[in-house]
Amino acid sequence: MQTFDLTPLFRHSVGFDRMQRLLNASARMETSANTYPPYNIVQSGEDTYRITVAVAGFSEQDLDITAKENTLIISGKNSENADEKPFLHRGIAGRAFERRFDLADHIKVVGASLVNGLLNIELEREIPEEMKPRKISIETQESPRVEKKAA
Repeated sequence: MQTFDLTPLFRHSVGFDRMQRLLNASARMETSANTYPPYNIVQSGEDTYRITVAVAGFSEQDLDITAKENTLIISGKNSENADEKPFLHRGIAGRAFERRFDLADHIKVVGASLVNGLLNIELEREIPEEMKPRKISIETQESPRVEKKAA
């Protein structure tokens, strides 16, 4: 098992310990361990993203999308009975799945759609007003801050 020591990077930053946990977790995962269902992640705009998951054979009722804290969980359980028809060949996987995505801070799920067997989940980065850059005024001795007194 390989671990990453990012201590030199953290000397000049605060609050990035989550990144080290994510890197260590990704190093522990096998590359072929979690490949179903296949998915794409696309940056569709400057602050918008789309996750597309191939869910052939699943209907809206079979799928569940949950956003909790910084995690997006997509799960599916096919409601069809496999005993209905005898298959000569079954190439379309209909097994239950759960796929998790770690979301960055301020990423919100804004919508989901199911079209032609593809589940599209729209994400948007919403930076709160207090997190946006703001101008800080510099006070000098010539221009002291004036405090108003209550009458």
